[in-house]
Amino acid sequence: MCLAIPMKVIRKNGSEAIAEVGGVEYCANLTLLPDIEIGEYIIVHAGFAIEKLDEEAALETLKIWQDVAEFTEKRQHRKR
Repeated sequence: MCLAIPMKVIRKNGSEAIAEVGGVEYCANLTLLPDIEIGEYIIVHAGFAIEKLDEEAALETLKIWQDVAEFTEKRQHRKR
């Protein structure tokens, strides 16, 4: 299963980017999306950037993931 989590490109070196989400940095190959610029959001699968997202969609998706994480954490605490 693949979870599509938007990542923000923070550095770029040729066809390789460093993208960040939640304070964690990931390496992404940009061969499929060579026009990506620093500051843009991407979806990465198997190390390749496969989709570019506009900032509004990326931030909305990240908010949903944050809500899911908070719900899961609260549920885990109730089970104890």
